[in-house]
Amino acid sequence: MNTTTLGPGHRQGRTAALTAVAALTAVTALAPMVWGTTYYVTTEMLPAGHPLFAGLARALPAGLVAVAIGALLSRARADRTGPAARRALPHGAWWWKSAVLGILNIGLFFPMLFISAERLPGGVAATLGAVSPLVVALLAVPVLRERLSLRRVAWGAAGVAGVGLVVLGPGARLDAVGVLAGLAGAVSMALGVTLTKRWGRPDGVGPVSAAGWQLTAGGLFLVPVTLLAEGAPPAVDGRAALGYLWLGLVGGLIAYVLWFRGIGRLPVTSVAFLAPLSPLVAAAIGVGMLGEELSGLQVAGFALALAAVLAGQLPPRGQRAARVASASPSASASAGIQPLEVVR
Repeated sequence: MNTTTLGPGHRQGRTAALTAVAALTAVTALAPMVWGTTYYVTTEMLPAGHPLFAGLARALPAGLVAVAIGALLSRARADRTGPAARRALPHGAWWWKSAVLGILNIGLFFPMLFISAERLPGGVAATLGAVSPLVVALLAVPVLRERLSLRRVAWGAAGVAGVGLVVLGPGARLDAVGVLAGLAGAVSMALGVTLTKRWGRPDGVGPVSAAGWQLTAGGLFLVPVTLLAEGAPPAVDGRAALGYLWLGLVGGLIAYVLWFRGIGRLPVTSVAFLAPLSPLVAAAIGVGMLGEELSGLQVAGFALALAAVLAGQLPPRGQRAARVASASPSASASAGIQPLEVVR
């Protein structure tokens, strides 16, 4: 392998681009970290017995707000970028694409998540959800035409093992329906993430509008599911209102915009490897706010899962320059770096 000799300006530009990639990854990681607060908010602040309504409250209002914000941003850009910038709503094939992505990422994922949580101990459900990076690594082969990375498969398995060590208790029991629901939820999210990467966004549409389309589609899908499964919405007091506001504004609107923005600009497998941060944050909240304790084995599992998350951010050496250029085009362009110029 030959390396090109770079001058100081090129090296500084490459360093800036790598820093931009790290910053984008850190910002994207905020989404699963925020989702890790969902268990605490649901159990400590929301009415019991209405998990699907909590999912609906997280998705639909956030989606409608995101669509409205996207419309305002589109109008502001219209004079600069032309008619395409006025597309605040889906058009053409994007009506069904947004519906498919919204159902996979939100509408179907939420019910499967809650069914597994109801029928299984929380640790078992969280461990099943942690298989999503493995599924994404496998789906990326036929859907994105990527090579199968055995290293990432191994680290994905290590992440599942690490999460399992943290959250699985000695009384963990298995229920066939719960296990199938947990696996279905992991596959649904993994397929949604992979298709989100493949389809991207139409020209003139920003991440806020794209996230709004999916959240709205997923929320609309959840409306009849929630009414059939749970009936009328629960009574909401001040504490519950704060919980729903957190789930909708932070866990819905902000988190999903960051998540889908990261999927669009980073390798999809790297983004998927951030998902185990959610159960790890939930476990950390249990220690810090609920007085729970971690054993030595759980601490080791925590470290193993974090190592898997970090290892999932390191692409094969031959792909690193392309990743830098795609995730931070401005920094790379300013230094004159092209995807194949640094490492050949």
